[in-house]
Amino acid sequence: MSVKSTAARRTTRGGAKRRGGEPGLVQLLTPEGERVEHPEYSIDLTPEELRGLYRDMVLTRRFDAEAITLQRQGELGLWASLLGQEAAQIGSGRATRPDDYVFPTYREHGVAWTRDVDPLNLLGMFRGVNNGGWDPNQNNFHLYTIVIGSQTLHATGYAMGVAKDGADSAVIAYFGDGASSQGDVAEAFTFAAVYNAPVVFFCQNNQWAISEPTEKQSRVPIYQRAAGFGFPGVRVDGNDVLAVLAVTRAAMEHARSGQGPMLVEAFTYRMGAHTTTDDPTRYRADEEREEWASKDPIQRLRTYLEREGLADEAFYAGIDAESDALAKRVREGVRNMPNPEPMAIFDHVYADGHALVDEERAQFAAYMASFEDVENAAVPGKGH
Repeated sequence: MSVKSTAARRTTRGGAKRRGGEPGLVQLLTPEGERVEHPEYSIDLTPEELRGLYRDMVLTRRFDAEAITLQRQGELGLWASLLGQEAAQIGSGRATRPDDYVFPTYREHGVAWTRDVDPLNLLGMFRGVNNGGWDPNQNNFHLYTIVIGSQTLHATGYAMGVAKDGADSAVIAYFGDGASSQGDVAEAFTFAAVYNAPVVFFCQNNQWAISEPTEKQSRVPIYQRAAGFGFPGVRVDGNDVLAVLAVTRAAMEHARSGQGPMLVEAFTYRMGAHTTTDDPTRYRADEEREEWASKDPIQRLRTYLEREGLADEAFYAGIDAESDALAKRVREGVRNMPNPEPMAIFDHVYADGHALVDEERAQFAAYMASFEDVENAAVPGKGH
C-alpha cells in the first residue's frame, strides 16, 4: 500500500484518463464506482486491502444498526448513529499507525473498530454501566467525548507533548461541522499552529449540526478556515473510502514529519438521526436524503469490486455471515452486562484521594443505605 503526494496516472475501464470530483473535492472513486485520478493524491491498494475496507464498512454499519435496535428496545439509553459516514471513519482510521493517538467524539464507532476497541465497550457507556469501558492507552484511542469540541484541545495538548518528546507519531482529532463553531476548536487551531503541533483535525461535515445546516454555521467551506490560522486544509469526498484513506494518510505524514497541523474536511452526510432522541424529518427533506443515498459509500466500493472482478459471491456471503455473528454477539453481550457497583464511581476521581470526594462518598453511602432501611421496615420481623 502506498500514498503519493503527486498522483500516478490511472486509467478507467476503456483506457480513458479522468480526474474525479468537483473542484476542490478530492475524489478517487465516483458514486458510480468508477476509479478516477486526482493530481495531488493517489493510493495503490491490493485486492485484499480493498476487500478489507469493504468488510470494515459493512461490519461497522451492522454494528451501528444493532445498536439502534437495542436502544429502541430499551437496552441502551441513547445512541449516535454513524449511518452514511462509514467511509469517512474507516478510511481515516485505517490511515493511522498504531503509535498515533486518536481523540474521538461520541460517534466514531468505525474509527474505534479500526483501533481494535471491542464494540461492546462502546455500548457499555451508552447502557450506563461504565464511563468508557476501555483503557485509552491500550489502543491509543481516547475515551468518547460528549462535550462538543473539547477533544480538539486535548488532542492539541497531547500533540504538543509528542513533539517535545521527539516521538515519530501524530495525533488526529475528530469533530463535526457543528463543533467547528465552538471556541474550543478555534483555540485548538491557534495553539496547534503556533506550536507547530503534529495534529490532524478531521472534521466530518455531515451537513447538519442536529437541525442547523452548514450554511447557517459558516460562510466559507470548513476546510478553508485553516488558512486563517496558518496551516493547510483540504476537502475530501467523505463517502469515498479510497480518497479519505489517501488524504488522511498524507495529512498524518505531514504532521509527523514536522510540518505542523492540517485540517481535513470529509464532506459526507448523516443518513440517520443526530441521536436516537432526534427526528430529522422535522427539519430536512426526504429528497435530500434520497440524493445522498445514491452516494452510499458501501455500495460505491462494492460496485468497483464487482466491476474489476476483485470479489466473488463467496466473499460477500462470508461478510454477511460475519455480520450476523457480530450482531448476535453484541445483542447477547449487552443484555448480559452486569450492573456496576454504585460506589465505584468515587474510586478513581483522584489518584491519591480527596477530602471532598470522601465526604460525597459517605453522603451517597448513607443515601443508598436509606433504601435498605425502608425495605427492612416493610418486611415482618425486620427493623423496629
